[in-house]
Amino acid sequence: MDIKYFDHAATTAVDERVLKEMIPYFSESYGNPSSVYSIGRANKEIINIYRMKIANILGAKVNEIYFTSCGSESDNLILKGIAFANKNLGNHIITTQIEHPAILDTCKFLEKFGFKVTYLKPKENGIIDINDIEKSITRNTILISVMFANNEIGTIQPIKEIGEIAKKYKIFFHTDAVQAMGNININFKDYNIGALSMSAHKFYGPKGMGVAYINENIPFMRIQDGGHQEKNKRAGTENVAGIVGTGKALEIATQELERYNAHIKKLRDFYISEIMRRIKYVKLNGDIEKRLSGNANISFSGVDGSLLLEELDKRQICASSGSACSAGLLNPSHVLLSIGVPKNLAKSSLRITFGRENTLEETKYLIDSIEEIVDKLRH
Repeated sequence: MDIKYFDHAATTAVDERVLKEMIPYFSESYGNPSSVYSIGRANKEIINIYRMKIANILGAKVNEIYFTSCGSESDNLILKGIAFANKNLGNHIITTQIEHPAILDTCKFLEKFGFKVTYLKPKENGIIDINDIEKSITRNTILISVMFANNEIGTIQPIKEIGEIAKKYKIFFHTDAVQAMGNININFKDYNIGALSMSAHKFYGPKGMGVAYINENIPFMRIQDGGHQEKNKRAGTENVAGIVGTGKALEIATQELERYNAHIKKLRDFYISEIMRRIKYVKLNGDIEKRLSGNANISFSGVDGSLLLEELDKRQICASSGSACSAGLLNPSHVLLSIGVPKNLAKSSLRITFGRENTLEETKYLIDSIEEIVDKLRH
């Protein structure tokens, strides 16, 4: 039986067109970009070309694009780099309770160094109230960090409005766009974003590649010692093949965005409507409208989320829980708890995220399987 993959928020397969573009840089054009000889200089030029491609897609400047190993590293580089470089201006940071651990754990780390962090609670639909952001600003606030779209419930935040508030009070604004990039057209001409994180493997690019956009007017310090790559801000030999793959994947995602979203939204809406119609005692988590086109997070009352995933896996269906598994123990999702989902429901949630290769036939199989499994587990 073929695997039915419905966990695209976790990762995606590398697009064949992306892989084809990457392959020469593994074995043919293998020079170290920091080398002075020709094959090294050639790869340095390739990096500059793809840095420019990414900058053009985002509406940014070439010198504002930094290559990292993943979205988490980008988050760390931006938050720590900006916080430590601007501590003379203030020590207060505003973020939300539903951020990815890469943000939350970084903020906890910064608190050990004297920074004060406000963790805003979202509304029941998973959206942050912009009034709460403005009310939380103090004269010591130097940074606001709010994710563009949530990785668990798919809710899309009012990033443009938050950016305007940050601009009004002259505060640096960062958004974790790991889930949004490839799903939403993000151009800095439309937003007041000062810094942004992304990860290539979320939009059919290679794993182990991230991008950090940091506006040229924002001071930040390097947090990793070593070489002088990435304008002396991020040490480490450049992953040329990964950079090429990231640029190509983002280019394809941007070109095919409208068709891609129409396809996955159709599947998602069909899935949600059928689950709500055919199964009793279920709850859709997050806003029904302001969410990523492929995301559906539903709690099934009276069902253990881990057992639901195990049963789906037996049927070759890949999905994920709204809960984080740690050492074999199922812990309720901090995101779901933050939006008021009761603990028992939070532990019974299932996150389905659709991708370009999913079909209506696969989706029907998924729905039939969930209905059968839920009935079995409840009895």
